[in-house]
Parts: sequence; structure tokens; C-alpha cells
Amino acid sequence: MSKSFEGKVIIITGAGSGIGRATAIKLSQQGAALALADINPPALDETLSLCTLGSHTASSFDVSSTTECNEFITTILKNHSKIDHIFNCAGRNPTSTPTADITDEYWDSLLNTNLKGTFNITRAAIPHLKSGASFVNVSSVCGLQPTAGFAAYCASKYAVIGFSKCIALELGPKGIRCNVVAPGYIDTPTNALVVAGKEAMEEQTKGVAMGRFGTAEEVADVVIFLFIGFEAVKKKVVIIQ
Repeated sequence: MSKSFEGKVIIITGAGSGIGRATAIKLSQQGAALALADINPPALDETLSLCTLGSHTASSFDVSSTTECNEFITTILKNHSKIDHIFNCAGRNPTSTPTADITDEYWDSLLNTNLKGTFNITRAAIPHLKSGASFVNVSSVCGLQPTAGFAAYCASKYAVIGFSKCIALELGPKGIRCNVVAPGYIDTPTNALVVAGKEAMEEQTKGVAMGRFGTAEEVADVVIFLFIGFEAVKKKVVIIQ
């Protein structure tokens, strides 16, 4: 088995299920030392138990808390002395809600996790990163195109893309990359359509070219490529002038 990430310390938020869990498992199999985070302690413990290779830690907290994010980064540095890559995967999925019916609580729950959580972890990590480090942040197809009934969610996911582009421009000269994945319909436990049931999934699948939802493992493969793929590809490219 390839150990492409041996010696690398990688943060994964939202590691308790779905894409975060799938990415954690795959990276553990490739030798990474993982610092996992999620707001759900039992789910996080289950992910940790599935990451059988390597030395990993797990911390349960809310990424919308600036203090807790700062403490998380401090603990990682005490345990590992460095951070190589960050996967900002923590997020809340939406329910279809007319904008006039959106409550302050619902708005805050989406924006504070999806956007502020990404900001909190990123801001805390930046001073400790060196050339070759990278971020991958999770947006959504709803961050690329508007969707009626999902104004709060779209706002958060559009913002993640804008934020990530700014980080890429700011940190690129230092050799630190920032990329975004924007999944479409992914079969995860918290996907609103999955929660709605089989009929809702089948109806939405009609609009998917491949005739099925994507899997968390497929998104995980993209995340892993973005962490290390550029350097791997660059070594194989022959430039003809």
C-alpha cells in the first residue's frame, strides 16, 4: 500500500461521518497522522476506530467557536510540532426553507459552521504553515449555482469559494495552496435528500448524468489528489519548449 502521506500531519474537521470520515480512513491508510475533529463525540470515536494505521488524535468541539478552534490548533502543535494539510469539511446541510421563513437561529447555524468554522480553523493554522502546506475547503454545487429554497445554504457555500480564492492569492506566494471541492448529490447520512428517503433520492437522481448519487469515497479521492496530486503530476510532466 502506498504511504504517500507518511510523516504528514493532516487536520480533518467534520470527520465524524460522510466525506470527512471517508477521507480520514483513506489518509490513514496512506500513512498520515490525523488530527480529527467533529461536534459529535460518538461519531468521531467511531471514525477514529476505523483509522487503524498510524497515530491519530480526535477532538470534539464546535468549529464556530474561535476559542475552541485556537485551542485545537495549539494542541496539534504540542503533539506533532507541525501541520501539513487542512481539510475544512465540517458543515451543516440545509432543509428547503422559503427565505421569508428563515429564522435567525437557522441562518446562524449554517453560516457559523459552514463559513465561520472554515475561517476559524484557517486563521488559526496560517501562522504555523510552511511552503508545501495546503487547504482543501468544502463548498457545494449550491456554491456555484442558485437553488430556490436554499438561500442561507447557498450564501454560506458561495462565501466559502470566495474566501478560498482570497486565501489562495494571499498564501500562494508562500508556497501554500488552497483549493475547493464543490460536491453535487453525495450519498451521506446528513444529505437532506438521503434523510428525506428513497423516493426523494430517486427523483433527484433523474437529473444526474451518471444516474446515481456520488459517494463519500469518490470525493475523498479528489481531496487527496488536491493535497498531493499537483506535486505528483508535476514530476511526471515533460515540458517541451
